[in-house]
Amino acid sequence: MKFILALALSIAVTPFTFAADNYPSKPIRMVIAFPAGGPTDLNARLFAQAMSEQLGQPVIVDNRSGAGGNVASMAVAGAPADGYTILYNTSSLLLGSLLYVSARFDPLKDFVPVVRTAGVPLVVVSNPSVPARNLPDFVSLARKSPGKLNYASSGAGTIDHLAAALLATQLDLKFEHVPYKGTSPALVDLVGGRTQMMVTTLNTLLPFIQEKKLVPLAIASVDRSPLMPDVPTVAEAIQLPKFEITAWNGIVAPAGTPRAVVMRLNAVVNKALQQKDFTDKLRANGAVSYGGTPEAYGAYLKSELARWKTVIEQAGVTPQ
Repeated sequence: MKFILALALSIAVTPFTFAADNYPSKPIRMVIAFPAGGPTDLNARLFAQAMSEQLGQPVIVDNRSGAGGNVASMAVAGAPADGYTILYNTSSLLLGSLLYVSARFDPLKDFVPVVRTAGVPLVVVSNPSVPARNLPDFVSLARKSPGKLNYASSGAGTIDHLAAALLATQLDLKFEHVPYKGTSPALVDLVGGRTQMMVTTLNTLLPFIQEKKLVPLAIASVDRSPLMPDVPTVAEAIQLPKFEITAWNGIVAPAGTPRAVVMRLNAVVNKALQQKDFTDKLRANGAVSYGGTPEAYGAYLKSELARWKTVIEQAGVTPQ
């Protein structure tokens, strides 16, 4: 009886152990929810190249945009849990599940966290016509005329919409939201003076800031950016402790992916993040590097899901 039990256990365990020991033995597909050429895609490709070099197998980026990131998320949630299909995710993994009734996945149950990779801090900017050159003055102006100032976003429920809504909520301000179909048209109207304020990613805004077409009021990160050392953080500018909004990235895999495979992927990412030439490339994209354990990333996903669920409710955003 003991022999039969031992044999059964060996049959159950051996295939997974063998797979993990020989992982990877073929190319890995890294799905991303955004088109090629964008800031998230650029970061994903940096990680894909670094991972390929260490793993000895190609890590192929597969761009699958659509439905607020849900097309990519559902593709990976339904993939085999063998480590050969992974998701290079952003906050869209969480926001998509909260904002789309068509989302057929649970971001915490249907995926296993691998590692938090990098993030691009968001910056609060205004049109130069607004009589404020720093965040305290802008806040004072908004309080004097509640509901008179507006802010642009790339669409209802996007990270830049919710970031501005979170800022307004924490400061008890009232702004008019002007949603657009994408970041580009939103920036066109912001630069043109048809809207007054926006909160979006540093790498997107930097050219407009450098050309003085937009005024940086504060950066929504823990520390100041070396790309804009004179721009204070939101926490510094208005004493909002630990205020941080980052367009963060990470890697998750389908739930059930063997622990050894998850740890192998985690190790190669963390090793890349310890190399100066690699982190220099991230910084050139306006990104900050993270790293850490799968457990730390899992805890972060859980806390972010709770945070944005509250913001969505307060902003009155209805799932589509």
